[in-house]
Amino acid sequence: MCLAIPMQIESIEGFTARCQAKGVWRDVSLFMMQDEPPAIGDFVMVHVGYAIQKIAEADARTTWELLDQILEESRA
Repeated sequence: MCLAIPMQIESIEGFTARCQAKGVWRDVSLFMMQDEPPAIGDFVMVHVGYAIQKIAEADARTTWELLDQILEESRA
């Protein structure tokens, strides 16, 4: 199973973006998004260190809520 995590871009240098999600920071490659370059503040789906598509902020927040629910239920 593949899983992509929504993250918000905080800074960009070349093809590398510094992204964060819920207090976790990662350097993410933007190489796969050359046709539609994201900007600082955009939300992107990140899979194995690569941003693969832009998403709306509301979709990112909904995804985080669903992932939190899954994690909570797995602890029960």
